[in-house]
Amino acid sequence: MTHVHKDLSDSFPILREMIFLNHAGVAPISRPAADALRRYAAQAESIAYVDAGWYKRAIEVKRAAARLINAECSREIAFIPNTSSGLSLVANGLDYEPGDNVVITNVEYPANRYPWENLKRLGVELIEVKQRPDGRIGVDDVCAAITNRTRVVSISHVQFASGHRIDLKPISEMVHMAGGYLCVDAIQSVGVLPVDVQAMGIDFLSADGHKWMLGPEGAGIFYCREELCRLVRPSVVGWMNMVDADNYGDYRFEFQPDARRFEPGSWNLPGIHGLGASIDLLLEIGIENVWERVDVLTTRFCEGAVEKGYEIFTPRDNPDERSGIVIFSAPERLGGADSHCRIVHDLEKQRIVIALREGRLRISPHFYNTVEQIDKLTAALP
Repeated sequence: MTHVHKDLSDSFPILREMIFLNHAGVAPISRPAADALRRYAAQAESIAYVDAGWYKRAIEVKRAAARLINAECSREIAFIPNTSSGLSLVANGLDYEPGDNVVITNVEYPANRYPWENLKRLGVELIEVKQRPDGRIGVDDVCAAITNRTRVVSISHVQFASGHRIDLKPISEMVHMAGGYLCVDAIQSVGVLPVDVQAMGIDFLSADGHKWMLGPEGAGIFYCREELCRLVRPSVVGWMNMVDADNYGDYRFEFQPDARRFEPGSWNLPGIHGLGASIDLLLEIGIENVWERVDVLTTRFCEGAVEKGYEIFTPRDNPDERSGIVIFSAPERLGGADSHCRIVHDLEKQRIVIALREGRLRISPHFYNTVEQIDKLTAALP
């Protein structure tokens, strides 16, 4: 099946322990990521930072992250502790006037809502685009909400509670015509779907590494188009986001010209090293191959679940709208939504891990999961 055919149990020991299908939650880290963390810990306790090369390796991770999302260069990448931090950089770093607005949807994960809602104190209006009954966010609906007072459209590339993937290019074109910017919560797409910030017209992107990038929590990436870096005022100021940062005694209040301006202090080096190892693995497999595999797995699940009477909520007709997430519901004869908690718990007893989100069931397999695991899940569904 696809180009991902080698035995991956060494890279993902969890395959020997359980059927884990919740990568849209907190994913297991890969064996290379765990090895990187162990290597860091061994160095930290034995030689401290002397000859460890930690920062040199971190720079390599930035380059790999830039490749993963097709950023022009690593100068457009900053390390962040979580998705919320990256989105807040944009929300708090731009200038606003009363009457400006920010366009979001009414089904965003809270990380992509509260930073923008916080701007109401400045007189900034929050415009919500409503999810359609079929689970889609209409591109036309988003574009229609944009006005000449729209400063930012901030939207999830893939919605966490529907699995719907939206076409970002028309939205970026519309908001750019209005003089605004496109900010993307990409935590549910980077690492599983091909993401091309240049082709999609993305201005800002934020994604923690603990989901599809298979890294540890607390280490993520923030992308800012290089020509916009100077436009965004850093909301947290420290020693590292200044030029000539290593010249400690010569105070020079001048922000770095690129994405380093968003890194106020010391990096989460162990997390970054772990994240980098998993990104390298994803790049080695090839993100197109990763997605091809996941699409096969989710399609197989949908076919089997429908045969058993389950209803698929995630829009699946258009391949360009699919993601690694499938949202589904139990048939009414089993109790419908009232049975969902019980189903999740019963599956967990069988070492099959799925999730419950917004009243529906959710699976999110990754490329290392197998057809056999998908079939076992389907067979285990009541």
